[in-house]
Amino acid sequence: MILLSSFLHLRPRRCGPFAGLGRGPGPAAGSRRALRVLVDMDGVLADFEGGFLKKFRARYPDKPYIALEDRRGFWVSEQYGRLGPELSEKAISIWESKNFFIELDPLPGAVEAVKQMANLADTDVFICTSPIKKYRYCPYEKYAWVEKHFGPEFLEQIVLTRDKTVVSADLLIDDRPDITGAELNPSWEHVLFTACHNKHLQLKPPSRRLQSWTDDWKAILDSKRLPPGQAT
Repeated sequence: MILLSSFLHLRPRRCGPFAGLGRGPGPAAGSRRALRVLVDMDGVLADFEGGFLKKFRARYPDKPYIALEDRRGFWVSEQYGRLGPELSEKAISIWESKNFFIELDPLPGAVEAVKQMANLADTDVFICTSPIKKYRYCPYEKYAWVEKHFGPEFLEQIVLTRDKTVVSADLLIDDRPDITGAELNPSWEHVLFTACHNKHLQLKPPSRRLQSWTDDWKAILDSKRLPPGQAT
């Protein structure tokens, strides 16, 4: 039911949670439509990598670990598994544990930037995040994290899905380099958010990066806006 309601909330909400944040009524006939932006959560808004490393070292102080500057590849458990077969399961146990997601710190500037983004005219912003399959804690804690850092009004802007390709949008800001799913040609442009595990990757044009939330994310959004008269 959470997943279904999240998809239904992808409809523009002109009198919804951001009505008091400077967003006026919907675009008039002939004006440009709202730009829809999906923002990933773990590794883009929440410091998954830093939170994981801190808890891994606390729980397994005698086990080898991978410093953030040495992280390579999106899947933490795979790189830890190459250190030792048992370390993959130990890594997974960290984010399957209670309070892992709710206790993640926001990445620098993330909350402020997304609040500014949501306050822009003709802009619909959704937090689009994939819960882990062991769902006892993760979905609840993701909602609780958003409420804690963004306020209860932002709960209407959450999309939980294991497949982001089926969600319609103009932009997806995400730290995972390879996002695949049922839709071979997603409607969104994937902007890679720089993280410790992907900073070494060389992107081929026209692929783009957002280095951090101090980078010019507004320019990326503006590059996707349709001029007035070309609304769809």
